[in-house]
Amino acid sequence: MITIENLTFRYGPRATPVFQDFSWHVAPGEAWSIIGPSGCGKTTLLMLIAGLRRATSGTIRVGDTIITRPRPETGLILQDFGLLPWATVWDNVALGLRVRRFYGPDGKHAPRGQPPPSRKEARRMVEEWLRRLNIYEQRDRFPGAISGGQRQRTAIARTLALQPDLLLMDEPFSSLDAPTREDLQNLILQLRAEIGLTSVIVTHAIEEAAILGHKILVLGEPPNTAPLVVENPGAGAPGYRSTVDFLDKCTELRTLMGLAH
Repeated sequence: MITIENLTFRYGPRATPVFQDFSWHVAPGEAWSIIGPSGCGKTTLLMLIAGLRRATSGTIRVGDTIITRPRPETGLILQDFGLLPWATVWDNVALGLRVRRFYGPDGKHAPRGQPPPSRKEARRMVEEWLRRLNIYEQRDRFPGAISGGQRQRTAIARTLALQPDLLLMDEPFSSLDAPTREDLQNLILQLRAEIGLTSVIVTHAIEEAAILGHKILVLGEPPNTAPLVVENPGAGAPGYRSTVDFLDKCTELRTLMGLAH
């Protein structure tokens, strides 16, 4: 699904490279977490995959597409939700579908060769995701009048309504309280299992990385030259948070990040 070959990226010609000759592969259907200290390149790597930044050199492929710009089949969920404050929950969720209907299947705003849904079908899809994420009763409210968890559910619904084959998430739950964060983590696990999405989440929280990633990419201080991958097959299993394996995995990750006491 994602193939990165000999990636080099730096902020400016004299800056230390964040990535240098870095190669990494994500297979279809895999669930990855990315962790590392501040400034290590977690979000930078996600933005490169999303096509929102350009590599200095090297190649990034998603499926058969060489990434030079955002890809319409890729979904992106941000930390700050990215909602339009003047639009209702319903209109925020419907936004991407309306954009696709306006531009048509041009390969930029919508997948090429896939006609956008009709207005009736789009309404059905919006309602389905609002109900699925338990925010249908909030559909006529504005983002400023709902909770942080409901705003993040709105952002998730807007993204999944577009039926992405790759879901990228940049610290989507970091500003939420612990119960809401855990509830949305469980929601992502459930949806991912149902839809079969390939997913990559950037997080600063070791416990979240261990819950959501079957594989965990640990980045270090730049330049990152080779991937450090931790296998985590128990992620998403019922009750995994309460197991010794989960605690051991968190300890392993802390040690790799240099945070163990």
